[in-house]
Amino acid sequence: MPARRPHLLLLNASLAGDAGNTAVLLARARRLLARRATVESITLATVPASDSPFSALRSQLQAADGFLVATGTHWDSWSSVLQKFLEDATPAEGTALWLGKPAAVVVSEHSVGGKGVLSRLQGVLVTLGCTLPPMSGLVLSRAAMIAASHDPAAARDFWCEADLRVVCSNLAEAARVTLPGAKPALPRWRTWPVDRRDFSARWIGE
Repeated sequence: MPARRPHLLLLNASLAGDAGNTAVLLARARRLLARRATVESITLATVPASDSPFSALRSQLQAADGFLVATGTHWDSWSSVLQKFLEDATPAEGTALWLGKPAAVVVSEHSVGGKGVLSRLQGVLVTLGCTLPPMSGLVLSRAAMIAASHDPAAARDFWCEADLRVVCSNLAEAARVTLPGAKPALPRWRTWPVDRRDFSARWIGE
């Protein structure tokens, strides 16, 4: 009997809800992940203000085999709706709801601050009990996209939209190999391009 497909939960933690940049990224991620998993999406901004977002979504979180969390960057941090969600999730730290489940993170930013958001959010997810697949975090910057449109060669070592494929592939792969009852198998990880030639080049003029 073939193993079931992993069930992945996409968590839109953007203040703009389904109307912002984060929603666009998650729509693309959903299409990529649907090839290898069943995918469910949740938008935190649409959870009624009277409810605890974590309590309202607990059963869906429990049923998931892995997570993709996405947020914008707000003054060097994630959104207020995600902060509320994480605070409410504290009692579930180290429980089966999170334990051993792979998690990926996608952050959008206008110009700066997103990498700090990514690293800190990955740390929170690990503390809750999740695991991080390799190359499962991405910051998509408007500044980087503008730079790439003007000088693709100079921007080849910046995160770009194409790197979302790697994040999604590695999340799906991690969910596959950690699925309860899955046959032992070596994971097939993907990597994004890395600049190994001029990463130390001087780029500030006299």
